[in-house]
Amino acid sequence: MTAVKQLILVTTRDELTATRAAMSGRVAVVMTMGALHDGHAALLRAARSEADHVVATIFVNPLQFAPDEDLSRYPRTIDADLAVLRREGADVVFVPAREEMYPDGEPKVHVDPGPLAAILEGACRPGHFTGVLTVVLKLLNLTRPGVAYFGEKDYQQLTLIRSMVGDLNVPAEIVGVPTVREPDGLALSSRNRYLSAADRHAALVLWRALQVGVTAATAGETGEAVLRAAREEIAGTRGVATDYLELTDPWLRPAPSRGPARLLVAASVGSTRLIDNMAVELA
Repeated sequence: MTAVKQLILVTTRDELTATRAAMSGRVAVVMTMGALHDGHAALLRAARSEADHVVATIFVNPLQFAPDEDLSRYPRTIDADLAVLRREGADVVFVPAREEMYPDGEPKVHVDPGPLAAILEGACRPGHFTGVLTVVLKLLNLTRPGVAYFGEKDYQQLTLIRSMVGDLNVPAEIVGVPTVREPDGLALSSRNRYLSAADRHAALVLWRALQVGVTAATAGETGEAVLRAAREEIAGTRGVATDYLELTDPWLRPAPSRGPARLLVAASVGSTRLIDNMAVELA
């Protein structure tokens, strides 16, 4: 167990258990894969404002990477990450090795995320949410928080985690934190560092498409018209290959004729895959 200024760094489950046992009051957890940016900082600030103790986790989870996805390419920036955690007032950070999380190799038991994991991101990345929910449940069990914070940028992930916690009676509140964006609207992501200057400019069409959809909804257009307007905005943009652009209800079911809805998009910009989403109110 190593202290980094006021931040306690633990790397084993036993160290985490001992450190967690010494905490009283409300405990919050923020789970990450590292490469922290201002979006993660917003999660930490939300947790810090409402909890007595903030536990962060940094673990690049191999279970959520498909065979054709480059796990080794995911950025590892531990020194910079620790600086962000210290700045945002985290109390503890759990940084386990793969062998610590999965001591017997591939787990024999996985979390089945259900039918909502077969659409949108799940259709594009089969097995992804099985890996996500399996590690999230393990980390919830290890950290035993009263509340866990997740970003709305990964909206399908947030929705599935809420479903898992509710269905399995996990005693933790799940709080979504709004997407943090660059001044020009691009959603913050650890993947943005891989965008060339031209790709970075082209990626803004995702934000514009969502904005067009919101504007159409505000003008009283139907869900079909909202979706059509958003798709027309993004269609034909050079260097952008759309995986999906869909309108759903807030729980990812078919879009309602009126009321709260969600517009979600995923696209490859150059060689970098990005996702984004936005709340829509259908009149």
